[in-house]
Amino acid sequence: MPPAKPKGKRIIITPDEGEHPDHHASHHHGSASTGPVNIELQENFTERNRQLAEENLAMFDQHGIRAINILGSVGSGKTSLIEAIVKRLANRRDEILVIAGDVTTTIDADRIAQHKVRSIQVNTGVECHLDARLIQKALASADLSKTRIVIIENVGNLICPADFPLGAHQRVVVVSVTEGPWMIQKHPVIFYESDLVVINKIDLADAMGVNVDQLERDAKRIKPSLVVLRTSVRNGIGVDEVIQHLGLGSASPR
Repeated sequence: MPPAKPKGKRIIITPDEGEHPDHHASHHHGSASTGPVNIELQENFTERNRQLAEENLAMFDQHGIRAINILGSVGSGKTSLIEAIVKRLANRRDEILVIAGDVTTTIDADRIAQHKVRSIQVNTGVECHLDARLIQKALASADLSKTRIVIIENVGNLICPADFPLGAHQRVVVVSVTEGPWMIQKHPVIFYESDLVVINKIDLADAMGVNVDQLERDAKRIKPSLVVLRTSVRNGIGVDEVIQHLGLGSASPR
């Protein structure tokens, strides 16, 4: 059952009507006659997104905020990792803002809010990723005066979010051994511009027949400079190392 909704104000950000062109058209609906037009629209939209991402980054720097974009498939453990992080940073909870991306529900933002951390739900509707414009809208609804950490949970997907920077300082990809042994090899693009890979649910590796060492080698083969950390968020393994690598300060004693 989903968690009970916490008391208090819930901010939900949604795209404006017509805000998102069909930027996946060239992938799904292209033809000999319409292909060049769709490709041009795709290029214009992604370039505009990059410009907005740079504006977001400048805003974060202006306010002294560290921003982290967390990506991964549905069920990889993104929300659980964020929950574990904010619990360990309980002494800084007033400085933390979590922006949770999802297609329709507020489940993830509600889970975060239960830890007395500010959360904003961004519902993308039909879109399979967040973009820089939606992040700007979310930030416009928040008080950034005391905010020092912004954690963005992207929509669960290993494909669509790859081409859409949000303006974060660090990009983290969470993968789970329950996704099987090939998910990194099959989805290399999302790792090219990422900084950290978190291999989660390592306690289930033997049961799933997945070699965690091989997953790490796959990630390093795509981008040798990637940092790879192993976690079992449910069992509290590796979370402190993630916090340390992200430069979020010292975790509170559990």
